[in-house]
Amino acid sequence: MAGATAPLLGLEKKSLREQALSALRTAITSGELEPGRHLVETELSDMLQISRGTLREALRQLEQEGLLSAGPRGRLSVRHLDAKEIRDIYSVRAALESLAARTLCELPDRQQVITSLRSAIDAMAAAAKGSLEERIESDLEFHRTLCRLTGNETLLHSWESLEGSIRMSIMFAGLEKGVKNMSVERHHDIVAAIETGDVSLARKTILEHMDSAAAELVA
Repeated sequence: MAGATAPLLGLEKKSLREQALSALRTAITSGELEPGRHLVETELSDMLQISRGTLREALRQLEQEGLLSAGPRGRLSVRHLDAKEIRDIYSVRAALESLAARTLCELPDRQQVITSLRSAIDAMAAAAKGSLEERIESDLEFHRTLCRLTGNETLLHSWESLEGSIRMSIMFAGLEKGVKNMSVERHHDIVAAIETGDVSLARKTILEHMDSAAAELVA
C-alpha cells in the first residue's frame, strides 16, 4: 500500500497544477486579471487554495506561454501587448500556417483533410451565437486543426506555444475587432485554396488572412 502512495500523490499534485493553470488562463484571457496587473503569490494561492509551490509551477508555465511577463526583480505581471508585438505574433503565425497549408497541398489525397477542416468551420458557425470565449475557442481550433493535420508535431508545438499570445492580442483589440477576424467566410477561403492543391494560392491566402487579422487588431 505504501508503494502506491507516491504515484497517487503525484497525480493529485498534477491535477491541482492543471486546475490552477486553467483557472489562471481563463482569468487572464477574460480580462479578470487585467494587463499590467502584478501578481501576488500569497493572494493567488489563497484564492485557488493551492500551495505556493504548485502556484509557482503554474505561473512559470503561463510565463512560457506568453501570458505573463517578468519585471526587473522577477515579479510577474499580466502581459500587455503593444501593436508591434501583435504584428510580430501574426507574422510568425503566418509562417507556421503557410507551412501547414503547403504540407496539406502536397498530400496525394486531401479529401479527409478537407472534410476535417470543413467540420472545424461548421463548429465555428455553430459557435457564432455563443459567448466570446466559445467563438475564440472555435476559431483557434480551426487553426490548430490546420497544423495538426500535417502530422508535423514540431509545427503543431510551435503553433501552440503562440496560443496564449494570440488570446492576449484579441483582448488587446477588444470584442468588436476580435470578432471580425472570426468570419466563417474568411476560413472557407483557406480551405478552398488548400483543396485546389495550389501551394502558391494557399500560401497567399494564409498570408492575406493573417495580414488583415493583424491590421484589424491594431487599427
